[in-house]
Amino acid sequence: MDVFNKLTTLFQQALETREPSLNLLESFIDHWKGITNYYIETTDESRPVKQTDIPWRLKQMLDILVYEERNQQEQEETGPCLEYLLQHKVLETLCTLGKAQYPPGMSQQVLIFFTKVLTQIQKPVLHIINVYRPAQKLIRLCGLPDSQTEREEAQFVFAICSRVRKDPYILNYILETTTEGEPQRSSSVSEGRVEAESGGASAPETPPPHSSAQQGIIQVLIHLTRSQTRRVALRAMESVLVLVSIPQVEAAKLLAQRTPLCVLLAQRLCELYSTIPTAIHPEDLQSYALKQWRAEATEDSVGEKPQSPGQEHIDRFFSWLDYCDQLLNEAPQVFAVQLSEALHQYWLTGLVQPQLLQVSEVSVLTHTALLSCCVRYIQSLSLLNQMALFLLGSDTHPEQRADTPPHTHLLRYHLIEHCDHISDEISIATLQLFEELLKKPNKNILANLVLRNLEGRCYRLPGSGGGDERPGAEPDVLEESDELEEDPFFTGMYTDSEFGGSEPLMVLSGHRGERKPSVHTQIAETVNSFLCLVPQEAKTSHLVQGAGYDTYVHDALKSLKECSALSVEWGWPDTPKPTDAHCSAADFYEGHFLKVLFDRIARILEQPYVLNLQVTSVVSRLAAFPHPHLHEYLLDPYVSLSPGTRSLFSSLVRNGSWHPVKGRDRAGGVL
Repeated sequence: MDVFNKLTTLFQQALETREPSLNLLESFIDHWKGITNYYIETTDESRPVKQTDIPWRLKQMLDILVYEERNQQEQEETGPCLEYLLQHKVLETLCTLGKAQYPPGMSQQVLIFFTKVLTQIQKPVLHIINVYRPAQKLIRLCGLPDSQTEREEAQFVFAICSRVRKDPYILNYILETTTEGEPQRSSSVSEGRVEAESGGASAPETPPPHSSAQQGIIQVLIHLTRSQTRRVALRAMESVLVLVSIPQVEAAKLLAQRTPLCVLLAQRLCELYSTIPTAIHPEDLQSYALKQWRAEATEDSVGEKPQSPGQEHIDRFFSWLDYCDQLLNEAPQVFAVQLSEALHQYWLTGLVQPQLLQVSEVSVLTHTALLSCCVRYIQSLSLLNQMALFLLGSDTHPEQRADTPPHTHLLRYHLIEHCDHISDEISIATLQLFEELLKKPNKNILANLVLRNLEGRCYRLPGSGGGDERPGAEPDVLEESDELEEDPFFTGMYTDSEFGGSEPLMVLSGHRGERKPSVHTQIAETVNSFLCLVPQEAKTSHLVQGAGYDTYVHDALKSLKECSALSVEWGWPDTPKPTDAHCSAADFYEGHFLKVLFDRIARILEQPYVLNLQVTSVVSRLAAFPHPHLHEYLLDPYVSLSPGTRSLFSSLVRNGSWHPVKGRDRAGGVL
């Protein structure tokens, strides 16, 4: 290798002493003839190419081309050596020799030469027929089974994609989506540039769809992403990312609508998803740390610690999901929509939904936990929109009690039913899925699950005020407040010792008949009202140091800030809308989701502690969103409810039936 480097240096120095360009051309032609003469003179067809002077001569030809370009005074002109390469179809001949694999290993040398020409020659040449035609042929030789040149193939297609990114109009040539007649028949750089500037290189308006049976660059790239050599797979994935992130809309349309790229990416995700065993434990997925696609592709398998069964399959799936997510984030909108729809069709609807609707509890549990983990790590808005559409549907009108499939979204209905499943594990996993959904920046999720049913405020007793009363008028007295005050759990006055202070909070009815209380007073009274729901003898938090109410304040504040940040651009009103004048008690239905949550809350003393924690976690997440209807319905203990209407507070006070002993039997203690 040292001798070779010295020879190369000496050759470069010799080139620099030659002034006439004719000498460069003569040297270039001599090296090319030296290669062609080898095939005339050789008699040993089994001799490997690395034992011949072909690699050295190709290197000298490349050095001449690079030197010629660097020393041109007029950068727009084509040098004589490059012109010779184009006119005499040198690349076409090399491609034929590489296909024949003569001498053995020739395809590797041809790939290396093509790659270096594309990366080291600065002039745009890929639009020229005598360049892109052999490039197309060489692409078809890549991605074949049991290939020994995967590394060189990956570098070659990456060079192609990098040139396309610099000059997006040449994507048409590489994808071979042109109509009758050649898009560019120039045989030199100068002729090609003139035609390109005159519109000859623009994408045809209606190119035919790319044949999925043809081995084009897209199929080659996807094939290389499957390589067992991780660096080869990474290079192929980077090449796709380079193509997809081209900002020009026309290029994005071409990739999305005229190639199978979106379908192939989605099908690969389906393949990896199908390899995940159903025996994985949901808790492992709950704590799963995403392995990003670059890290997974570059990680050296040598010396790795043994993984748990199925862990490798989980890593590969989530790595590919992370990769698709980044493609969606960086691609123009037209491509992102097409890819996310393909993922919806092939992966979510075609593969995941049948598993979620199975009778087998093991399958339902596993795939619910997997889906929850997927939602947690999805960042692209286009895929998140498709995920929400897949899980919840697109209905916007208020729900009716009698709504069942097919009158409501099938998967949404069954997932909400799973929140109240006979299997506590399935209920917990499904509640975790909904909690992950509520953490995502998509206003349609909350609107679909809850807000559409609260829009008219039909949960309020007609004429009870609350946002629609006359200016300056006092709110009506709550009809059920007398009933609440007679409850023995509300007769005492609690202090805020649980908050670290010693001052009394306030009596529940402290503002009745007086002037309207301040906001801080209303908040303190609301908190006190919910604290009073649990009798003193049923509380166990005082038995554990640091388990008082104040330990939850930090987490609650964090959740509140997150929800406020998510919803800041959702256009929610600051105050409740006027109550619908046409509302009646029969019109209100809290919706399937809140109904199941309230049913769970009503049985809070009969359920396992971990299930109760998950239920309250979802309810707390809902309550943290700064929507006035949510706050009124979930958090206002004084709201006057329509007959037969439940709220969070009424569910706790009327259905809880707190029993201190029973509360500790299965719920594991009341905090």
